[in-house]
Amino acid sequence: MPLRAAASRVSAIAVAAAAGFALVAASPASAAAPVNYVALGDSYSAASGNFPLDPAAPLLCARSTKNYAHLIAARTGARLTDVSCGGAQTKDFAGGQYPGVAPQLAAVGANTDVVTLTIGGNDNNTFISSILACGSLGVLTAGFGSPCKDMYGDSFDQTIDTKTGPAVEAALRAVRNKAPHARVAILGYPWIVPATADPSCYPKMPLASGDVPYLRDLQTHLNQAVRKAAAATGATYVDMSAVSNGHDACAPVGTRWIEPLFFGTSLALVHPNPLGESKMADRAMAALHLS
Repeated sequence: MPLRAAASRVSAIAVAAAAGFALVAASPASAAAPVNYVALGDSYSAASGNFPLDPAAPLLCARSTKNYAHLIAARTGARLTDVSCGGAQTKDFAGGQYPGVAPQLAAVGANTDVVTLTIGGNDNNTFISSILACGSLGVLTAGFGSPCKDMYGDSFDQTIDTKTGPAVEAALRAVRNKAPHARVAILGYPWIVPATADPSCYPKMPLASGDVPYLRDLQTHLNQAVRKAAAATGATYVDMSAVSNGHDACAPVGTRWIEPLFFGTSLALVHPNPLGESKMADRAMAALHLS
C-alpha cells in the first residue's frame, strides 16, 4: 500500500509538472505580438539637432533617439523601424536621399501595423527654407516692415497648392499601397512663430514684424494641405495647431517646443526640442489610440 501510494503521488507530480510545462510553453504563443511600427519623414520626425544621436541612423540624417517615434515605441513596446531623416522630402520616399541610404518606403511592408511621419516642409523650399530667407530679410530691415511678404507674396502658397500638397498625397498613397492594413498618421507641424510679432523675440527669431503673421499663415496653409492629403488617402491627420499654441520659438525655455534661430538651448534650430517631440508623441498616440 505505501508503494502504491508513493507511485500515485509521483504520477500526480509528473502530471502537474507536465501541465505546468505546457502552460509555460503556451504562454509566449498566446501573448500578443509586438506592433510593427515604421517611422518615416523629415527632421521633425527625426528630431534633428537633439542628442543623443541614433547609432542606427546615417550620420547625415542627424536622427535622435529623443524623437517622437522612439518615445512612442518605448511607451507601447512596439517593434520600431525608424528611417526618418533630416532634410527629407517626399521624393526621398521612392529614391535614396543620400548615397547608400535606401528609399524610406523600403522599410514599409505588408506586415507593417503602424506608420507615422511628418513630411512636406522641405519640399520645393516652401516652408523651412522660407523661415531662413525671411530671417535674413528681417535682419536687413532691423525687424521693421514685411520684406519677406513683399518679396515673395503668395508664391509660397501657390507652390503648396500645386506641388507640395499633391506630393504629400502621392507619398501617403505609396505608403498605403505598401501597407494596406496599417494605421497611418501624418503629423502637422507645431507652430514655429506666434500669431503676431513679439518685439522681445526679435533677437531670437530675427523676423520683421509684418512677416511674423505672414509666416504663421504660410504654416497654416501647409498644414491644411497635409490635412487634405491625409483625408484623401485614409490617413489620420494629427493636428498640432491647438496644443502647440503658445509653445512656439518665441516662448521661454521650458515652455517652448520649438527652438529659435539664435540663443536656443540646443542645436535644433527652428525644430522641436525634446519637450516638443514628447508632445508630438502624445498627440500621435492619442490619434492612433495607442497605449
